[in-house]
Amino acid sequence: MAEGFAVALFMLFFVISGTVQAQQLEPRTYMPAPINLNIIGLSTLYSRGGVVTDIASPIQNINADVYTVAPYYARTFGLFGRQANVSLVTPYAWGTITGDVQDVSRSVDRSGFGDPTVRLTMNLIGGPAMTPQEFRRRESETILGVSVTVNAPFGQYDSSKLINLGANRWAVKPELGLSQPVGDWVLEFYTGVWLFETNDNFFGGQVRKQDPLGVFQTHIVYNVLPGLWAAVDFAYYTGGSTTVNGKPQNDRQDNTRGGLTLSVPITRGQSLKLAWARGVSTRVGSSFETVALAWQLMWF
Repeated sequence: MAEGFAVALFMLFFVISGTVQAQQLEPRTYMPAPINLNIIGLSTLYSRGGVVTDIASPIQNINADVYTVAPYYARTFGLFGRQANVSLVTPYAWGTITGDVQDVSRSVDRSGFGDPTVRLTMNLIGGPAMTPQEFRRRESETILGVSVTVNAPFGQYDSSKLINLGANRWAVKPELGLSQPVGDWVLEFYTGVWLFETNDNFFGGQVRKQDPLGVFQTHIVYNVLPGLWAAVDFAYYTGGSTTVNGKPQNDRQDNTRGGLTLSVPITRGQSLKLAWARGVSTRVGSSFETVALAWQLMWF
């Protein structure tokens, strides 16, 4: 029973704390930019929601309130004549998770650093490496890009605890993204898959494995003015079944999420981004709502 409670709560905190960022909606990931551009920013997120479990499970009514602060840095550069960028995110999260085990309420509080995330993105078609002067003269074009996201197991982790902010495993997501401008609109389609390393020290020395998790995203972006844009976001996640010591957990995901994003320039080189997202349908896993506010500064 305690093991089931651990697995369910772990799954919730693992997703909505932002430490793995496996279910984020990310419009304009492959939009072109001039090279040698530096970006620093700070994202703040509030997430709340629950885990959908089998009705026969003794663990029910699992909910959480999680706050995350995530400073990040990114830089664009030229790679084989194409525009590329690399980014680093280091989240810090705190929150409370509650659940009922046979009508007995249990809760846990956690705070600390999550697993850092590094992503390398490169445009394959469209988006050549351009100076700021060349970039200002460019015309809108179809972009086909590729990215690799890596979550490193450096976050807070203690196998004697039921819930951790770090996952104690590496995770990698290769992704392909298409961006098609249509006047002031941009249609975006991403497809990727999360690949997870085995956690050989999960909750008391158990072995936790997870199957690949497919990720499909669609974004409809409207450019109002330079730096001012809005997007409607949608994503579908499938797979990701887990086992603990070889025992299937019956937690294959077939989940959808929808959201809205708004980016507003505040000064030259500075902008604010407000995002909201929530689960639309959930078979098994986390059904949560997130509100995020991000500030960023750009310079050459």
